[in-house]
Amino acid sequence: MNEKDREFWGEVCQDLIAESQKAISPLIGSEDGGEIVKIGADGTPTTLIDNLAEKRVMEVLGGVDRSLILISEEIGQVVVGNGQPEVIMVVDPLDGTSNAVKNIPAYGISVAVAPILDKKVPVTVKDIQVGIVKNYATGDIYSAFKGKGAFINGLNIKPSSKNDLSQVSLGAYVYRMDMGKIEILCKSVRRMRILGAVAIELAYVADGTYDAFVDVRDNLRIVDIAAAKLILEECGCTITDRFGRDLKTELNVLGKTSLIATCNSVIHGEIMGILEGM
Repeated sequence: MNEKDREFWGEVCQDLIAESQKAISPLIGSEDGGEIVKIGADGTPTTLIDNLAEKRVMEVLGGVDRSLILISEEIGQVVVGNGQPEVIMVVDPLDGTSNAVKNIPAYGISVAVAPILDKKVPVTVKDIQVGIVKNYATGDIYSAFKGKGAFINGLNIKPSSKNDLSQVSLGAYVYRMDMGKIEILCKSVRRMRILGAVAIELAYVADGTYDAFVDVRDNLRIVDIAAAKLILEECGCTITDRFGRDLKTELNVLGKTSLIATCNSVIHGEIMGILEGM
């Protein structure tokens, strides 16, 4: 993807983020927003607020005069526009749905873009060129273009420099995990946070708010992490699956993985040592 195309798709991402936020704003903090209206393409319940967010994303993309493949939690995978799709756009229209309904200030949107270079070759998370995560509650926008660095509100970001696990602030998703290993990990770090908004929590690792984030259930959706993965890589963080392997899952609505994201390789190795065998 050349620089001109990156800028074009980056602007499209910014437009759909702004418009989607406008669409859902009346439902923030409203019980009505949490009403389940259907089962999404990923097999999980879709709430009214999720549905409105994705609908607005579709409307914005429908006005773009270039073709793409959209992958989103609720609608699944669809071709938008006429002609041969140029890119795959991976969107989580509302990261942290429950937080938004309860007006807990950690909810937003995640958008990633990867070029389609050869329709016979699967496009994976390694191919993502543009990644944007916005925390609607704070207004903070995290962004990255491959090879160009990572930013928050247009300013360069860098992760924490901590090398002592006992001083680490850790974000995690622990539901249905081996609580024996999690207990050891909890006792090994300074503090743990569980916010229920994976894309935003991964962005927190990128800017040093967190020092690490883990989800080792092998059930983490690619839609949730596609944009944040690039942001983490572009600011020098270490990110792998639970076995220490590079993330290279194909971009599709059912793609899932485990994930350990850390501020550096030292902390990464220590956390992997604790969680080994999970």
